[in-house]
Amino acid sequence: MKTLIELYDERPIENVLATEVFKPQRTIFLCPPEVAQNKNIQNKMREYFARRGVEVELHFMESSLYNAAKLERQLYSITEKYPDCMIDVTGGTDAALFAGGKFCAATNIPAFTYSWKSKSFFSIHEAHFCDALKCDVRHEVEDCFVMAGGAMREGRVDNSILDRYLDSIDAFFALYMSNRSDWTSAVSYIQRASQVEKGEFIPLEVNAPYTVICEHGNRINAPEKVLYDLEKLGYISGVTIGDRVSFSFKDRQIRTWLRDIGSVLELYVYKACLDTGLFNDVRTSAVVDWEGDFGRDNVTNEIDVMAMQGIVPVFISCKTCEVGTEALNELAILRDRFGGKAAKAAIVTAHHCRNITRHRALELGIDVIDLEDLEDERIGEQIKSMMSRD
Repeated sequence: MKTLIELYDERPIENVLATEVFKPQRTIFLCPPEVAQNKNIQNKMREYFARRGVEVELHFMESSLYNAAKLERQLYSITEKYPDCMIDVTGGTDAALFAGGKFCAATNIPAFTYSWKSKSFFSIHEAHFCDALKCDVRHEVEDCFVMAGGAMREGRVDNSILDRYLDSIDAFFALYMSNRSDWTSAVSYIQRASQVEKGEFIPLEVNAPYTVICEHGNRINAPEKVLYDLEKLGYISGVTIGDRVSFSFKDRQIRTWLRDIGSVLELYVYKACLDTGLFNDVRTSAVVDWEGDFGRDNVTNEIDVMAMQGIVPVFISCKTCEVGTEALNELAILRDRFGGKAAKAAIVTAHHCRNITRHRALELGIDVIDLEDLEDERIGEQIKSMMSRD
């Protein structure tokens, strides 16, 4: 295949998959003006293919994807210049598909599509080379962001070192569950007790009063049980409790986690995804830059846990507090913008989920894993169930 014609789609994966699989010499996108005139989007797509090791010329032809007659004329003009072309009708608008169908019937130009249900390509017209061809492409989390014109920024966690902590994550989460009612207060104490001025060297040693004053003048006593439990786990050492409290963090990463209320749940969900064996890439604290150029004022969002099963991304939000509609809406927007048609989303909460929240999640196509699932250690089963559904 020398020339591939793509009907541009709002779902990023629809625009890149055929080029990645069939590796044409050139791909021509029939796209709306906002894409044809946007060099940033075009350059990000070139960056994506370079990342994936695909050498291809990309051409962007401005068109109205709702004007079938104009689209058909443009298709004829492309075939005059590149008679060896084929057309992918996986994405695009109804009008574009109608124009593509008329064009192929009149010219015998091969056409094919991709079935998300069977994970295979199929010939629509004279594309016998790809009929029932299984897709074995495996994306990384960052690929989802780049193909959509974004970029992945550095998050709160260095994922490359997480394998050092995997053996203790389940025990860390069990400690959290046994101290769940006191966890927010305990972390608040640790935050205050280990606070340093911005720019100062960050020590691992802590020496603080038994009672500290937090925001709004709240007084919090040392969480004695939590501190002793953390010492047994090996996350802190040298705990002494009297008029003053002293201990040492195991390392800087542990210090970061113990100063953040939600880290323990995020780590547990991250490991649960790994333990299923379903995913080729799993990340925690995946930060997406929407504009993709790392500008200081760009819109960014953090996805607590994100995983890839082949080309299917999973967006997971973790909440140690009660889940609200705003959190569900934000998760759905991220999934749709950077995941597309086949993407999945789940919200994990360490609270009992209200029926009204479950109903809204169902409307948005978001799976809910709540406190009961966590207590019964069903998170792995829930993730597998989610991934088994079309």
